[in-house]
Amino acid sequence: MTDQQLIDLAIEMKSRAYVPYSNFHVGAALLCEDGTVSLGCNVENSAYGVCICGEQTAVVKAVSEGKRSFKAIAVAGDSDGYCLPCGACRQVLSEFVGPDFPVICANNAGAFHRFTLGELLAHSFRLER
Repeated sequence: MTDQQLIDLAIEMKSRAYVPYSNFHVGAALLCEDGTVSLGCNVENSAYGVCICGEQTAVVKAVSEGKRSFKAIAVAGDSDGYCLPCGACRQVLSEFVGPDFPVICANNAGAFHRFTLGELLAHSFRLER
């Protein structure tokens, strides 16, 4: 699957976001090692601490379906700049992938840039393996 195809799926997922408080839609598409794609969007709650990001939704869905190996993630949001995963999402990703993991971030115009998780989360807290 190409970066553009992953971004297109992430953009599509933005429309499913539940964001009555921030009105900031985020969609994510997580490419699993077996070629399947786990999709996610952000889901807000009036108790803001229990909101879940689109990236976390995609990871949790994949893990709950038995997936543990991932190839890349695409993230799309409602901003002029690239929609970068928050710190919590970066940490969740680092539980399953290494610093070379591709994180493809799009802006609201559909332009995207490929980062590595190591660029976005240097010196992550990880269980030594």
